[in-house]
Amino acid sequence: MLRKPLLTLGLLAITGLAQAAQTIDVYRDPNCGCCKAWIEHLSDNGFTVVDHVEPNMSAVKQRLGVEPRLASCHTGVIDGKFVEGHVPAEQVRLLAKRDDLQGLAVPGMPVGSPGMEMGERKDAYQVIGVTRNGQDTVVANY
Repeated sequence: MLRKPLLTLGLLAITGLAQAAQTIDVYRDPNCGCCKAWIEHLSDNGFTVVDHVEPNMSAVKQRLGVEPRLASCHTGVIDGKFVEGHVPAEQVRLLAKRDDLQGLAVPGMPVGSPGMEMGERKDAYQVIGVTRNGQDTVVANY
């Protein structure tokens, strides 16, 4: 009698795991420690990360359409969309559901954002979405 509900739960769990294993390419400077910490944050949250050590991050950002006002130290690419800086994994995951956005950014390097944890201090910051027509929109406040 319990076989069908258990089978259903098992299939739901497997489906959830499959959805959680999104792949993201991350481009970073070889000497940046916080980039490695952000990669670890993504991995800890179910992403498969392909790590690209890149000596010329300015060229990467320009190629991907990341405006200088949005720049941070590393740049990710997931499903053809950019993820600039210390964007929390939960927002990266939601990006797939936002057809109106070409990318997300956390400009600068706010203390307390994923990969920039430094004790108790946490600066307020915003996750900025960039629409397909190039307009900025606040996606989340932290």
